[in-house]
Amino acid sequence: MTTATPTVAAGTQKTDGTPTTTSGRVRKRLNSRTATLVSIVIAVVWTIPTFGLLVSSLRPEDEIKTTGWWTAFTNPQFTFENYEQVLFGRSASSGQLAGSFINSLAITIPSVLFPLAFACLAAYALAWINFRGRDWVYIAIFALQIVPLQMALVPLLKFFSTGVTLGGVTLMPAWDLVDEQKFAQVWFAHTCFALPFAVFLLHNFISQLPSDLMEAARVDGATHPKIFRTIVLPLITPALAAFGIFQFLWVWNDLLVALIFAGGSNETAPLTVRLAEMAGTRGNEWQRLTAGAFVSIVVPLIVFLSLQRFFVRGLLAGSVKG
Repeated sequence: MTTATPTVAAGTQKTDGTPTTTSGRVRKRLNSRTATLVSIVIAVVWTIPTFGLLVSSLRPEDEIKTTGWWTAFTNPQFTFENYEQVLFGRSASSGQLAGSFINSLAITIPSVLFPLAFACLAAYALAWINFRGRDWVYIAIFALQIVPLQMALVPLLKFFSTGVTLGGVTLMPAWDLVDEQKFAQVWFAHTCFALPFAVFLLHNFISQLPSDLMEAARVDGATHPKIFRTIVLPLITPALAAFGIFQFLWVWNDLLVALIFAGGSNETAPLTVRLAEMAGTRGNEWQRLTAGAFVSIVVPLIVFLSLQRFFVRGLLAGSVKG
């Protein structure tokens, strides 16, 4: 008389409930009560400074300079005067961040969309179009991630100001941009710096798409543009969102590139330039600094919270199969 031995399918749990795969065991540990408690503690500790910044930005000048922000709960005094002065104040000492806020949006949105568009096309070509030297092109793009940003600033600035000349022949004239036109230089710079990582991230995701799906589309007569538009783009939304969040935060918080290629004039200066000026020349006006700092983080918070459900899925792009 024989007894049947229960079989365990790959990727499932054992009879005692223990996962058979490493990812399953890690997932089970992360879903434990201890992990949840640790996550809550980290989230609270991480959020306290931001919450304190918000409370401080709403307190009157005399209160914020004499007492800590936590005393606002025992003696609540709140006002929006700090935000009014910082955003719409007419004096130069107020910050005048409303115009800089618009400048930051004008710099950041195209600087996110351009590398996303170019990287999608490049990643698809490197993943699903066979051509000679494809692997070497991918290796070269991957290697460009190690080039320090600071090394490219001077060559780029010379490229914008003098153009490109070879053997006395002008291949590309100087850009000679003024005022808001200088935004194009910032877009170009951020796009160049972002493309290597964007192509690497999106390539990992696109290359893991089922080959049977691509073959079925080709059998039905779909061309590469149609496959990319109707099949690939909807499936890589998590990776697009993950890179979009990274790039948005990087460009929005950038000071060096914007200051070098756009300048610090009222027509082109983003929020980071104005905040640096406020901190350097009016560092004792805490009520304006806290209000200005919170203005600068509102948009990144909205972007992250609206796309965070795609964030982790995008970060894991191409890391596992199946």
